[in-house]
Amino acid sequence: MPKVKAEKKSRQHQEVKSQGIRFNTSVGQHILKNPLVVNGIIEKAALRPTDVVLEVGPGTGNMTVKLLEKAKKVVACELDCRLVAELQKRVQCTPLQTKLQILIGDILKTDLPFFDICVANLPYQISSPFVFKLLLHRPFFRCAVLMFQREFAMRLVAKPGDKLYCRLSINTQLLARVDHLMKVGKNNFRPPPKVESSVVRIEPKNPPPPINFQEWDGLVRIAFIRKNKTLSAAFKSTAVEQLLEKNYRIHCSLHNVEVPSDFSISKKIESILQEADFGEKRARSMDIDDFMVLLHAFNSAGIHFS
Repeated sequence: MPKVKAEKKSRQHQEVKSQGIRFNTSVGQHILKNPLVVNGIIEKAALRPTDVVLEVGPGTGNMTVKLLEKAKKVVACELDCRLVAELQKRVQCTPLQTKLQILIGDILKTDLPFFDICVANLPYQISSPFVFKLLLHRPFFRCAVLMFQREFAMRLVAKPGDKLYCRLSINTQLLARVDHLMKVGKNNFRPPPKVESSVVRIEPKNPPPPINFQEWDGLVRIAFIRKNKTLSAAFKSTAVEQLLEKNYRIHCSLHNVEVPSDFSISKKIESILQEADFGEKRARSMDIDDFMVLLHAFNSAGIHFS
């Protein structure tokens, strides 16, 4: 008879299985089980003994324990009370217990504490809102090392002209330096997700660029709705014209400027685009400097996006 290979299991996962924890993949529970990947992430975070680490999605604590050994304090944010109990049990009666603080709840609805480094194996469905929550957080943190779905990670680092270049790419790169660190195959997780993953390092720009982010994002949003269209075409949408006309009239009333009776917002937009030489440009090939120049041209003419 052929030999039946015994299934290999790490001690921690045997314990978790014997206690009957079923991971809920619908909320993105995929526990990182490969210690080499865990060590790689911690190494890339370049922790100091004085650091406070924010860990999002600690799961059963495979990474948490190693973070606690290297940092001054770990604040772990977890939604699932079963996993919180597992994590507490894991550090109970050890010297690490006093260094761990647990926040129970949804990270998107939680006020972020002070931290130096963020490390996260996130539920992939909250990737985008979490990145911007992090980047708009004050005081500044040093860096974040985050696990994302591969395609999302490649969007973060995409450059003008790349197929995946989008609003997410330019907004993230406006506020931070982003580096792709490593690819992580689906078999490094339990249970394995349906997609491949990647680890990304995000380092916020400090000081941040001297720009109103709401204004910036309003412009970028319009330009990237159809990133392959020319800007002249992108700005011809009725909804866009109505929004910009409303904002322009508010701006004029605040500054006691009279709006002519024959005023046409479409002619105003077209003249700004032509004067700044952006009418025939397309968002897919424009970089941060291009959008800065364009935003300045619109704002100088009294056109605002927020």
